[in-house]
Amino acid sequence: MTMPCYIYKQQDITMDILMKIEHVVRIISANEKKSFDEGLNDFYKSRTYGSLKNTQSCLWAESAEFIADEFEREVNSN
Repeated sequence: MTMPCYIYKQQDITMDILMKIEHVVRIISANEKKSFDEGLNDFYKSRTYGSLKNTQSCLWAESAEFIADEFEREVNSN
């Protein structure tokens, strides 16, 4: 049995986070007119993704639209 990747308050939230990542990347890809893979690569390099995978930040509990907006703000501030 493998250990879950993401735990919050002793609960496995791995599927929640993976589904959220997929939804966020679809939004990013559509907004930037990129392929899913390109959007995923951009997202994985971002501070927003770093915050999302830190379960203590609770960013994972926000909507995919909110997270995509955070990503866009990050990209536009650079």
